[in-house]
Amino acid sequence: MANPTAAMLVIGDEILSGRTRDSNMYFLAQQLTQVGIDLAEVRVVADDADAIVDAVKALSARYDHVFTSGGIGPTHDDITADCIARAFDAHIDVRADARALLEAHYKRTGAELNAARLRMARIPDGATLIDNPVSTAPGFTIANVHVMAGVPAVFEAMVASVLPTLTGGKPLLSQSLRILRGEGEIAAFLGSLAAEFSDLSIGCYPFQQNGIYGANVVIRGAEGARVDAAMTRLATEMGT
Repeated sequence: MANPTAAMLVIGDEILSGRTRDSNMYFLAQQLTQVGIDLAEVRVVADDADAIVDAVKALSARYDHVFTSGGIGPTHDDITADCIARAFDAHIDVRADARALLEAHYKRTGAELNAARLRMARIPDGATLIDNPVSTAPGFTIANVHVMAGVPAVFEAMVASVLPTLTGGKPLLSQSLRILRGEGEIAAFLGSLAAEFSDLSIGCYPFQQNGIYGANVVIRGAEGARVDAAMTRLATEMGT
């Protein structure tokens, strides 16, 4: 049985402008691999309502899970929650349980729960809250879309909150071999290996170091015995 599939939607002008380097995709990919959910697509969109809505609709229809990052803070350009509500034709407003979380948090910290901060309690109807142990303001899940903050520490905490609620498949196993030959020399064999082990993913990642060409060949799959067999064939052929 195939593993569940997932996509990620990274939202924010700051990503596309190069001002901010995204690390959330790297983290999410690692976590999903461990629980047997296959991350199949990642999209990055600007803070543009139509673009966000269109991407959410397309990804939600195609994959079992969609994870979004960015755009659920207190400022005017944090439009993700509204766009998610629009994508699912759901009403959105300040919700009592989310507001109570923020009220308790700002009472503890002595800060004011002003109108801007209260925007983070706006949740679409029908959504469930995602716990945020870092800064309290919750994310939320509606249908198969998990909506999370863009700040890495908060995003990672929200992923940790969501993953135990999801049903995964077989974790993906991986082995790699460093080969001091150029891609052109090993391409034909890798093609035949990929055909023989069509149930595995075989990737070739070239490098050049001190004038020497080489490649790291990575073999991935859910069945350990098959990965072992393919790696043995590769190592034998390469004489390592």
